[in-house]
Amino acid sequence: MWNQSSRCANFIIKRQPGLGGQAGLRRWLSAPRLCVVGGGPAGFYTAQHLLKHHDRAQVDIYEKLPVPFGLVRFGVAPDHPEVKNVINTFTQTARSERCSYYGNVAVGKDVTVGELQQAYHAVVLSYGAEDNRVLGIPGENLAGVHSARAFVGWYNGLPENQHLKPDLSCETALVLGHGNVALDVARILLSPLDLLRRTDITASSLAALACSKVKRVWLVGRRGPLQVAFTIKELREMINLPGARPVLDPADFTGLGNAVKDAPRPRKRLTELMIKTALEKPAEKTEAAAAREWGLRFQRSPQEVLPTADGTRARGVRMALTRLEGSGDSAKAVPTGEVEELECGLVLSSIGYRSLPLEPALPFDPQHGVIPNSSGRVLGAPGLYCSGWVKRGPTGVIITTMNDSFDTAQSVLEDLQAGVLDVSAPREGFGAVGSILRSRGVRPVSFSDWEKIDAVEVARGKAAGKPREKIVDPEEMLQVIGH
Repeated sequence: MWNQSSRCANFIIKRQPGLGGQAGLRRWLSAPRLCVVGGGPAGFYTAQHLLKHHDRAQVDIYEKLPVPFGLVRFGVAPDHPEVKNVINTFTQTARSERCSYYGNVAVGKDVTVGELQQAYHAVVLSYGAEDNRVLGIPGENLAGVHSARAFVGWYNGLPENQHLKPDLSCETALVLGHGNVALDVARILLSPLDLLRRTDITASSLAALACSKVKRVWLVGRRGPLQVAFTIKELREMINLPGARPVLDPADFTGLGNAVKDAPRPRKRLTELMIKTALEKPAEKTEAAAAREWGLRFQRSPQEVLPTADGTRARGVRMALTRLEGSGDSAKAVPTGEVEELECGLVLSSIGYRSLPLEPALPFDPQHGVIPNSSGRVLGAPGLYCSGWVKRGPTGVIITTMNDSFDTAQSVLEDLQAGVLDVSAPREGFGAVGSILRSRGVRPVSFSDWEKIDAVEVARGKAAGKPREKIVDPEEMLQVIGH
């Protein structure tokens, strides 16, 4: 087992007689060149652990976009700036003399995984979940229906979502899903503008929200209150949102007080807060002040997005009412045969993210949307590893990704120590990859280039009274750094 507390390679070798004398010593002391694909939390945490626990490892991080940090930049809600503080840790990692960042490089297109494997002793795939799960129901492609992932990308400045133009001219929006992302999008839709103006939300989405007519958001789930996936912090934030009133039906919570007595504490507290909110009678003054409202609807499964008379837009969703079979997290929602229609002009589907294969030849499990692996070691592909959502599926928070990425990095370190990864022959790393990219007309963006983009964004934000004003066009990002 890799000894994390030992800083001296010679000490570890003495403890490992199987390393093969001087040949083993040379192999261990030659500098491993390691490559991480993906500049989000999983990629940076993997790099951080490798650099911290191997004094000679050199790690190169490749990212498709010019800008780093993945979901910390593009997924975290703009009114949650404290979650973005991990960027400071990632910046320290990127500034290490043994770490290099290469943005604006699409692995699988600009350079293949096979070419990376020729240039590095090990390659870790940490590129996350770049797609969303589909509903698979009629009307899903009507105007007014979007994935929550695309909506989040729109207000957070993800380049691929900047032309989304969600229709905010309706009064009622429907969010399908009961997770934290569902609460995020509902909160952004109903937040007072003066709160949003002080965040790093994009200028264009802020302008669109300023004209929004949405005053009611229903969050709909297939299962019951005991199966919601959001956490108490996000629920409390939603309940306390200024100018918005929670509408929860007490009948949905009948008998649940007893059912959660023996539940784990987080589930118990969450359910108790929902029950308390459902039973509370809002003061008249508060109710009058709350021009907007939101609510949770349970045991409803979407069957069809209903079109307007001209067949072009969404006007509502037909729901199958469900009953639960089983209990707790494993409870299944089964249609009862009854249906109801909910009117709305905007439908946001928040039923999960999905990873995609980088290249057709790479091992990939399409059913679960992950790369088949054992502790991050890609099955059937020696020297190839994975971490983050593409390893375990799109679940958990940043700390989950951190622990998961450390676990994968540990597997790489163990394989280096055991000689599974042969580092006796040096690899060229970016020396080889850079030549390939030049020949294909690709100009990578360095971390110091990113810091120039960062400085421009912060300066523009300061002028507008915001933490930053994100540049949303990759071409403009490249212009800023003189590419």
